[in-house]
Amino acid sequence: MNKKFAQLLIAVVMAAGTGAVHAADLNIVVLDSVRAILESDEAKVLIDAANKEMQAEQDELRSLADKMKTLQDKARTDAEVMSDSEKRQIQKELEDLRIDIEFGSQKLQKEAQDRRNEILQVLAPKFEKVRNDIIQVDQIDFIVQPQAIIYANSKHDITKRVTEKLNELK
Repeated sequence: MNKKFAQLLIAVVMAAGTGAVHAADLNIVVLDSVRAILESDEAKVLIDAANKEMQAEQDELRSLADKMKTLQDKARTDAEVMSDSEKRQIQKELEDLRIDIEFGSQKLQKEAQDRRNEILQVLAPKFEKVRNDIIQVDQIDFIVQPQAIIYANSKHDITKRVTEKLNELK
């Protein structure tokens, strides 16, 4: 069980003490804050813009992969007629391409993660406003992340509602 969730449960049980607080009196909801932000209209626009900016790098990786496939096919089909020197040269080119693809892929993944984090930071103030408004209106006592629980009825998940409110802010 998630350590923070276990601590939360202990705190709730201790607060209940002699029965002053009952679980039925608590308003506990589930909220996936990252999903709520990234599924908002504004985040989708920012994600599309980031993808367009990274398109050239993605195309370069595809080109390297195509070149690698072509070389692999050539090595297979012409293996019997190639000299040892030609075979070594193709193996070296294939290894160089593999390294370039691996490095480019890691670089692109890091850039995508950085962009995702930037989007989350840019939209965090709006998210916090919406979340705090919902907390006050619904008088929420606890918010748990879906990763911290084993099961929750979907009626307690307010993620979609938060995303809808974010879309209304514009």
